[in-house]
Amino acid sequence: LTEDDRVLLKTPATFDVSVWELFWPLLAGATLVTAGPDDHRDPTALARLLREHRITTVHFVPSMLTAFTGVAAPDDCAGLRRVLASGETLTPAAADGLLRLAPHT
Repeated sequence: LTEDDRVLLKTPATFDVSVWELFWPLLAGATLVTAGPDDHRDPTALARLLREHRITTVHFVPSMLTAFTGVAAPDDCAGLRRVLASGETLTPAAADGLLRLAPHT
């Protein structure tokens, strides 16, 4: 990460992923964009946040990545450079869905 990056903090604090979502951008001087309390469950809200804030780095559990790629458009992903996935098995379908929307990631 660099000061040019924009990271979406969307994971509830009860999950370990929230630690890097919060501290990595702050340590790197990147911009931290916080999602609303229930946005992590709403793929349409996540697509809007990624588009409006030109998010460069985001984390998904693979099942939410699949839901996200089902509603997102390429414009929503135009800023993405890094997508991290953990917590479940990343299926080929989930990865393919992301690559269709954001081949540059």
